[in-house]
Amino acid sequence: QVQLVESGGGLVQPGGSLRLSCAASGLTFSLYAMSWYRQAPGKERELVAGISSSGSVTNYVDSVRGRCTISRDSAKNTVYLQMNSLKPEDTAVYYCYARLKSLAYWGQGTQVTVSS
Repeated sequence: QVQLVESGGGLVQPGGSLRLSCAASGLTFSLYAMSWYRQAPGKERELVAGISSSGSVTNYVDSVRGRCTISRDSAKNTVYLQMNSLKPEDTAVYYCYARLKSLAYWGQGTQVTVSS
């Protein structure tokens, strides 16, 4: 049974930082491309950042490029999203996503709230 379990969300002031983690189990982690998505209230879910199965290729949505870094640790079957210089508009539920060809899995999400 595949499980993606996110953690690290919370309440942070504007300008602060958070590191999200997504621990994967039940799959061969090194074969999967991993991504972080987010969904704010009343908005569609959007891709925030992605990383290839090897970790050699990353991509970011323009609104977070330069402020966020996605990384993965195959020894721990975990993908991370380091978020710096957080803004109120980063407030959303953040979801972990794993994909290998036609196989795709979502985590349950972790809330990030940026507010003073």
